[in-house]
Amino acid sequence: MPADTQKPWEKSLGQFLEQVVARNPDKTFIEIGGLSRTYQEFYDSVRKAAAMFSGLGIQKGDRVCLFMPNCIEYVYSWFGLSLIGAIAVPVNTAYKRDEMAYILNNSGAKGLVSDPSLADVAGAAADLASSVEIRLLRGADGAVPDGWTDFGATHANSEPLASLPEISPHDISMLVYTSGTTGNPKGVQVTHLMYVAAGQGFAHWTEATPDDRFFTCLPYYHANIQYYSTMGALAAGSTLVVTDRFSASRFWGQVREAKATIVNFIGMMMPVLAKNEPSPGDKDNTVRLFYGSPSFPPEFLADFQDRFDTDIIVGFGMTETCYGTIEKIGVERRAGSSGEPRQHPQGGFENQVRIADAVTGVHVGVDTVGEITIHNPAIMPGYWRNDEQNTETLRDGWLYTGDLGWVDSDGFLYFVDRKKDIIRRRGENISSQEVENVVKRHPKVLDCAVLAVPSELGEDEVKAYVTPREGATPDPEELVYWCAENLAYFKVPRYWEIRDELPRTPSLRVRKDVLRQEREDLIEGCFDMEAAGIKLR
Repeated sequence: MPADTQKPWEKSLGQFLEQVVARNPDKTFIEIGGLSRTYQEFYDSVRKAAAMFSGLGIQKGDRVCLFMPNCIEYVYSWFGLSLIGAIAVPVNTAYKRDEMAYILNNSGAKGLVSDPSLADVAGAAADLASSVEIRLLRGADGAVPDGWTDFGATHANSEPLASLPEISPHDISMLVYTSGTTGNPKGVQVTHLMYVAAGQGFAHWTEATPDDRFFTCLPYYHANIQYYSTMGALAAGSTLVVTDRFSASRFWGQVREAKATIVNFIGMMMPVLAKNEPSPGDKDNTVRLFYGSPSFPPEFLADFQDRFDTDIIVGFGMTETCYGTIEKIGVERRAGSSGEPRQHPQGGFENQVRIADAVTGVHVGVDTVGEITIHNPAIMPGYWRNDEQNTETLRDGWLYTGDLGWVDSDGFLYFVDRKKDIIRRRGENISSQEVENVVKRHPKVLDCAVLAVPSELGEDEVKAYVTPREGATPDPEELVYWCAENLAYFKVPRYWEIRDELPRTPSLRVRKDVLRQEREDLIEGCFDMEAAGIKLR
């Protein structure tokens, strides 16, 4: 595309990096795992990673799975692969063998990067995926198991890629797998343009400057840390501080040590922090802004802001589009609202949020509940190898989110519920069908229905209704550990109810709507994994 017609967000990640590094070569960009890298040092290492992957035979369009905790190698890999037009595929580190094998097989991954702590699971999953030819292990310190290549040594011995291949802003940078209504996750194709637009937008929405210090404890397989923390810091010329995971007991100490000014969160973090006993040192922090989702009651947000002396803005968004809605800093919030459509700081980027009839899909007027739809230049091109879902989700340039809400006359969005049968727990999307399929494989189980129940921390908890096989008596604790062997810990139902039968339609489908309406307290009398003292992590 000619430079004079190129819009500010129409850049590859390589082009974007070159520009931000030129402005801030000696400034610290990232602090992670005890390491600190300037913009120039980071870019040089990214180019070495690009050369490393290229030398190992990774080419444009090839997929490489990243299965490791937050570390500098993760970020090198993502950007290094993007420089050569290859595609990174982040994988949740809680996944077990079969969950990961599905991702490897569905993506057709040619390469895999992992960590010694996860090598057993990664190796076992790769053995089930014929496409995997290259296995890299970071942090091995020379002790590399058979079949693996030492990431550190190979990266150190690589020369920075001298010239970058031509990469389109519309090329895919990542496949981010997210749970849907079916049993298996869907690969969201995230383009270079989407990342660039997200970073530029987030820096604008948060009024970020080079003096800001972004802090995140979210994992790198989560879109939030990719879109907003990493890309936002780059766009603003700020410093990014990354920790390994969220811990309520360590959080404020980490924030203070980081001298953080902007913090990204996901739903459950805020209620957990608010549950901590008040302390005289609560205001002893440098944070000027928290950003995240979902929306909370205004009184909760006001109390949190007052207690910790900070601002909070919330928004609505999805991996499928980094642009949804967002509140403005310092503007009186509207109860229940997730703000207005996010806009790019440059003109020509029109982001629209409209409501569609949940049955017909036709757009409706204000103050009417229906499906939330989004239209802008940063919508995903589609799900990976999933034409059926693409037809349902992408219609005439609009992304149909599968979530229900309404818009007021001023354009403010109000989230109501999920249209899709998806459970949102601790920042992760869970397919109820995926959990049901695992439970139903237990030899004592005839059938199972999984649904969301309210959590004291916001978002959802998971409940399983189980009907036993004739003559069998499944023990809930036994079922918990059965699930834990086959599912990531956050997917394991907390609540269990054993019953003789489930309500059904004439076609024998389980009536989950009836289960939800049976009684007000859906957890009364249930087996509670946490109350039983079972900890899976």
